[in-house]
Amino acid sequence: MCHLGLVVCLLTVVNGFYLPGVLPKDYAEGDQVELKVNHLTSMRTQIPVEFYSLPFCVPHTGVVDSKENLGEILSGNVIQNSAYRIRMYEQIECAVLCKKKYSPAEKKQFMYAIDEEYLVNWIVDNLPAAFRTMTDDNRDVAMYQHGFPVGGKVLTQKKNTKLHYLNNHVDITIQHHVPDDSLEIVDGFKPARIVGLLVEPFSVQHKAPGVWNTENENANQVSSCPPLAEVGRVVPDEHKFGMILDQKKGPVEVIWTYSVQWRSSPVRWASRWDVYLNTSSVDAIHWFSITTSLLLVLVLSGSVAMILLRTLRQDLNRYNRVSTDDEKAELREESGWKLVHGDVLRGPSNPLFFSVTVGSGVQVFWMVFFSILFAALGFMNPANRGSIMLGMLMLYLFTSIAAGYSCAITYKSLNGLYWQRCTVTCMVLYPTLLLSVLFILNLVIWAEGSSSAIPFGSMALVMTLWFVISAPLTFLGAFFGYKKDVSKKPVQTHDIPRAIPDQEWYNSSLVVILSGGVLPFAASFVELFYIMSSIWLDQYYYVFGFLLLVFFILVVISAEISILMCYFQLTCEDYRWWWRSMLVPGSSSIYLMLYAVFYYHSRLHIDFFVSTVLYFGYVFIFCVMFFLLTGTVGFYATHWFVYKIFGSIKVD
Repeated sequence: MCHLGLVVCLLTVVNGFYLPGVLPKDYAEGDQVELKVNHLTSMRTQIPVEFYSLPFCVPHTGVVDSKENLGEILSGNVIQNSAYRIRMYEQIECAVLCKKKYSPAEKKQFMYAIDEEYLVNWIVDNLPAAFRTMTDDNRDVAMYQHGFPVGGKVLTQKKNTKLHYLNNHVDITIQHHVPDDSLEIVDGFKPARIVGLLVEPFSVQHKAPGVWNTENENANQVSSCPPLAEVGRVVPDEHKFGMILDQKKGPVEVIWTYSVQWRSSPVRWASRWDVYLNTSSVDAIHWFSITTSLLLVLVLSGSVAMILLRTLRQDLNRYNRVSTDDEKAELREESGWKLVHGDVLRGPSNPLFFSVTVGSGVQVFWMVFFSILFAALGFMNPANRGSIMLGMLMLYLFTSIAAGYSCAITYKSLNGLYWQRCTVTCMVLYPTLLLSVLFILNLVIWAEGSSSAIPFGSMALVMTLWFVISAPLTFLGAFFGYKKDVSKKPVQTHDIPRAIPDQEWYNSSLVVILSGGVLPFAASFVELFYIMSSIWLDQYYYVFGFLLLVFFILVVISAEISILMCYFQLTCEDYRWWWRSMLVPGSSSIYLMLYAVFYYHSRLHIDFFVSTVLYFGYVFIFCVMFFLLTGTVGFYATHWFVYKIFGSIKVD
C-alpha cells in the first residue's frame, strides 16, 4: 500500500533511526546537566520573543548565547543559558532559584504574556521540554506539547472576573535510560542517557521563614511547595493559582523555585522523540486519511490514463490509415488534433519569461525532492535544530545549475536570441521576488522586537552565498544548456498561424485552468493540514516518508491532468498549449491560497494585524513555489506528450 513510505516511517519514527546529526551523550552520577532556554512562543501572536525579554531569574554568570548554525538563526531560535542547577541522579525538592520584586510595569509584561498564551521553551541535552495537557473531553490520555505556559487566568467567584496567575514553580521530571552495554560505576549507578524532559508548572504563594539570604539565594528555604509525585497529579488550588499578579496594585514579590526528579525509562535514546511526534489523539485518523487519499488519487490516475490511452490510440489508428484522396478530404472537414500539426510547436508568447519560469520551476522541484528525501532518510530531522532550514537553503543554492540548464535549453528550443538576458533574468527574477518578500517580512518582525528576526549579518551571509554559489552555478548550467543540441522537432511550423475556432465556454482558458488545478490540490490537501499545523501551531512534522509518497502522487497527477487538458485543447484545434500546460496544474496554488484563508479563520486565533501580514506573506511564498513546481511538471509532461503524438502520425 505504501511500501517506500512505510519503510522510511519505520526507520525514522518507529525505530527512531536517525542518520548523522545528533549523537547520544552519556551522563555519569553527579555530571552537570545543562538546562538551556529558547524563545517564548505564542500561537496567538505568531511572534516569538527572547526568554529574557520577561524579567525571569538571570544566571549569576550572565546570559550567554549558545552557538547556532545558520539554519537555527533563520528558524528564529535564540538559545541561552539559565540559572537552573541540575546534576545527574540528584533529586531536588523545592530549591530556590531567586526572589524578585516586580514593579507594576513588569507585572504588566507577565500579564500580557499570559493573555497572549506565551509558552516557555526549555532544552536539556538537545531535547525540548514537554508539557502534559488534557484532551478536550478530559479523558486520561497522554498528550504532550513542547513548551509550558508562562501562567494562566482563573475566574474569581466574588467579582466574576479573571485574574492572572504566574507559574513560579516547576516540577522537572527527567527520564533516563541505561544502555545495555553500559558499565557500572560508583554506588551501582551506570552512565545513562536522557530520554525525556517533562515539566509541570505551578503557581505557588511561597512562604519564606526567617531572614532571606540575599548573597546566596539558593541556600534559602521555602514552604508550601507541591510534593514530588507523578506527572498529571491532582494538586490543591493554592498550588495551582497561588501567585496572583493583579491582586495588588503595587509591586509584587515572587519567589521562583523548582524541583527535579529522575525516573528510569524503558525508552531508548533513539526513540526519545516519540512523545513529541505522537502529540495528537487523532493519529489513527491521520494515517487513515492519507492512505485513503493516496488510494483515491491512484485510482483516479489510472482511470485518466486508461481513458487517455484508449482515445489516443483510436485517433492514431484513424489518422494513419487514411490513404485515398476522398478519405483525406473527409478528414480535412473533420476536427482533430492532427489539423494543428503546422502550429502546435509555435512558441509561446514572451518565450524569455516562459523559459525563466521553467528553469526556476526545475530548481524548486529538485530542491523540494531532495529536501523530502533527506528528511525521510533522517539527515534532516527535528532533533537536529535548524537542519531542515539549512538543508533547504543549501539545496536551493546548489540546484541553481539545474535552473540555468533548463532555462537555457528551453529558450534555445524556442529560437531565443538574447541568451545573456535570459540567463541573468533566470538568476535574479524569482529569487529576488522571494527574497524581497522575506526581507519585508523580516523588517516587520524586527519592528515588533521579535527574536525570530534574522540579524543583518545573517541576511548578508545569505546574500553572499547567493552571489558566490547560486549565480556562478546558474551561468554554468546555462553554458551547458546552450551547448547542448535541442531535440529534433517532429513537425514543421507554418509561416502563417492557423485561425483558432471559437471555443465553447467550458473550453475557455479560465475554466480549463481553474478546473485543472483541483486534482493536484486534492492530492496534497490532507497533508497540507499537518504541514500548516507544524508551522503555525508549533507542532513537529515527522511523517516525511508519507510526504515523499504524496510528492510523487502530486507529480503524477500534475503531469496527467496537464496532458489530459492539452489533448482536449488540441482536439478543439487550439494549439496554444505552452502557457496553459503550466497554468493548469499550477492553478492548484490558487486553491492552496484559498485553503490557507480557510485555515486562518478556522484553526488560528490571530488578533494582530502584523501576525496576519506575516502569515499571508509566508503563504504567498509557499504558493509561488507550489506553482513553479506543479507548473513545471505539467509543462515537461505536456511537452513529451506533444512530441510523442505528433511524431507518431504521418503528415503529408
